[in-house]
Amino acid sequence: MARKLYSDTASALDGLLFDGMTICAGGFGLCGIPERLIDAIRDAGTKDLTIASNNAGIDGEGLGKLLRTRQVKKMISSYVGENKEFERQYLSGELEVEFCPQGTLAERCRAGGAGILGFYTKTGVGTQVADGKEVKNFDGEDYILERGIRADLSIIKGWKADEAGNLIFRKTARNFNQPMATAGRVCVAEVEEVVPVGTFDPDQVHLPGIYVNRMIVGAPYDKKIEFRTVRERVAA
Repeated sequence: MARKLYSDTASALDGLLFDGMTICAGGFGLCGIPERLIDAIRDAGTKDLTIASNNAGIDGEGLGKLLRTRQVKKMISSYVGENKEFERQYLSGELEVEFCPQGTLAERCRAGGAGILGFYTKTGVGTQVADGKEVKNFDGEDYILERGIRADLSIIKGWKADEAGNLIFRKTARNFNQPMATAGRVCVAEVEEVVPVGTFDPDQVHLPGIYVNRMIVGAPYDKKIEFRTVRERVAA
């Protein structure tokens, strides 16, 4: 089980990357993103990527690094409003974008990880989200068919892990990391700390180790803030 732990990101991703692959990436904004693994994918030069992620980071941070190097072909995302390079590539036709409501995106990844290839939801009925999708009526109301997402690789960020790969996420960093982890054929996690098996109470575990194939320790991390908002100092 200890063999799940790799010494660095390059070795943890060895043999997993190829051009044209699909990646599920955990995190929300800059919170809980697998930044060390993103850097390794950038350095590997893997291109024509399809990435499912809640958002695309910001300019020069998170997945924004892969946009800057033109390694992303398509984004499947919910929110992309803080990335000027994303906007530029999309409007110029360089980047394909599949917008997906946030809850639907989380469920598409959860469903893919559970082996559910499709499900019906009311979210998006009567909007552009429904364009080109099958509509079915249940009990007098319309629902649209959404496809589960399966990826070649999941990259996630955890707080603590044991040597068997059982993971705990810290607070809101739990966000998309859990469903993204299960949606990939292979899951690589970067964590801040690895402890011996038996350290965790089973009820503490957020993601069972059966879903985690490889791990690296990425600490230390610098806390990055998307928007720093402060009050003006009031004179005494």
